[in-house]
Amino acid sequence: MSSTGPASHPCVADSAENLIRIAGPLRPGDVPPLCEQVAAVRHGPGGGDVICDVTDVTTADMSTVDAIARLQLAARRAGGRIRLRNPTPALLALLGLVGLVELLGLVVEMEGHAEQREPPRGVQEAVEAGDAAL
Repeated sequence: MSSTGPASHPCVADSAENLIRIAGPLRPGDVPPLCEQVAAVRHGPGGGDVICDVTDVTTADMSTVDAIARLQLAARRAGGRIRLRNPTPALLALLGLVGLVELLGLVVEMEGHAEQREPPRGVQEAVEAGDAAL
């Protein structure tokens, strides 16, 4: 992440009033401005839960987990919570491993992913020779 201008900041405002898009690797210095934005969005005209779209977060490490925990705490202090949208499978697994999903009551929204235990569309299960027809 460079510090050449506003495009380098990991947080980008979106047209939806309660949506924050977070991109790139999250580092400790990124957390205070993100927490301020979460509180501002929570108290803004949109109110309600703050949706943090993490589709473009490129790392699944403890710095990212720490940042997400701090964002959730900032939202709680402001009287709400965050909804984490589209975490990578690695990030979701790490959040589950450290217990943040259950401990903080973190809400995770997945878009465009097959449901658990369901094969993706267009994939057919193999049929063994000698299986009875249905």
